[in-house]
Amino acid sequence: MFEFEKVLPQDAGIAPEKIKRVLESLDKRNIPMHSLLILKDGRLVFEKYYAPYKKDTLHRMFSISKSFTATAIALLTMEGKIGLDDPVADYFPEYITPDTHPYIKMMTIRNMLQMRTCHASTTYKVNMKEDWVKSFFIVPPTHKPGTVFHYDTSSAHVLCALVEKLSGTDMLSYMKEHMLKYVDFSTDSYMVKDPFGVSIGGSGLMATPMDVLKFLYILSRNGRIVCNDGVERSLLPEEFVKEATSNISDTFVTGPVPSEMQGYGMQIWQNEKGGFVLYGMGGQLGISLPEQGLLIMTTADTQGIAGGNQVIYDAIYENLLGNDEADEKPGSGSTSDVTKDSAQAYEDLLSYADTLRIAPPRLPENYRINGIPGNSKEGAADRTNLEYHLDPNKSGFEKLTITLSEHGPSSISFMQGGKTHTINFGIGSMYEGSFPIYDIPYTAGAMWSRENVLYIKAHLIGECVGSVHFQLFFEPREVTVFMRKIEETYFQEFDGHLQGHLI
Repeated sequence: MFEFEKVLPQDAGIAPEKIKRVLESLDKRNIPMHSLLILKDGRLVFEKYYAPYKKDTLHRMFSISKSFTATAIALLTMEGKIGLDDPVADYFPEYITPDTHPYIKMMTIRNMLQMRTCHASTTYKVNMKEDWVKSFFIVPPTHKPGTVFHYDTSSAHVLCALVEKLSGTDMLSYMKEHMLKYVDFSTDSYMVKDPFGVSIGGSGLMATPMDVLKFLYILSRNGRIVCNDGVERSLLPEEFVKEATSNISDTFVTGPVPSEMQGYGMQIWQNEKGGFVLYGMGGQLGISLPEQGLLIMTTADTQGIAGGNQVIYDAIYENLLGNDEADEKPGSGSTSDVTKDSAQAYEDLLSYADTLRIAPPRLPENYRINGIPGNSKEGAADRTNLEYHLDPNKSGFEKLTITLSEHGPSSISFMQGGKTHTINFGIGSMYEGSFPIYDIPYTAGAMWSRENVLYIKAHLIGECVGSVHFQLFFEPREVTVFMRKIEETYFQEFDGHLQGHLI
């Protein structure tokens, strides 16, 4: 078995209170965390999963998938099947015609790895009902390849298609056979496929946080590690890893936050602390900090939170890396006192971490209404069982039923075409279920922000990481519902406004 040695943070040189401050900082900022794993000098010092997520829960890793795709390309080079400076068009002659633009014909695999394609955005989003791979070769280019950086997810998707075309199997299976099996990567991990059967190499990876931490570890060791059978192997070409994790392309022109302005290698980002990052939308982050000997893995859902990923970075950098008095204790008192203090700090860390889970919604810190702290808890008094006829709406919902309870599960139900879609939630607590229409696991909670305003938030779990929000504004005989879905592809029915009249 390939497992990291587990040690106490203080035995690896990390004060437990620093990790606690990371957790407190993220909780204070209302960041919906799903996991936090910390590896110091190859030893696991902290591992936390926020319920209902567990250690073995597969999580959508979004653009971390791109880093996996890059290493799959490296595996092909090890087999001599491709060269990084080969024109990608040579491998897809079925999409090339005499009218194909010269920029597309000259574009190399290396250009694609570096996000220096001839496209300024993801090509398959032009028409997602058409062949995603083909779109890369037929959408008109915007500039010469090999020049400027533009984040183009379709390039990773085409590279994944190339791996599957040349290997004869799906990309993750290919990687497991040639690389990932040596670190006991989850056997049930997989990649979501596009509508045409190609693994989504830019965002489709479903894996555990520990899987990605192991992958990050391989990269941090330049591809050479002692494997699960005790044999030291070079799983990736050292020169490829060094290039992929270096600063090749400028990203400060388009990067929206500091952590995305530090440069880019080959499907791998740079960070502010001299290391690199496996970056996935929504807070899926594999952070390498070589100067500190740290590898950190997070999963979360920061979608819809402006600068949410930067909050995660800052919480880690400001609380985990900085020097403080806690670090100086070993030289300031007796060994027994230090040991006692560290042991107590570690127990405090564990006790606090045990209280953390995906939490019910709450108002922003210092939120006030007319100078008084907000968050009314008395809104449900006369609104326990209500039925509303809905005005015509784009979602086709005809009736809304609301059942509220302060001490058990509450629910909001939508009737559509004779079918009832129900979402259960807690008020000040969380309830789990399967989200209607899409059969996606979720956990949901609610709060009264004012006496007549109820806010419900459902966290989506699984392939569709995201959230669905409901804000209900009650009047004596009417209700106005604002629905907002924060999810990349689906749940359009739950986006917009509804107007209801009491039956």
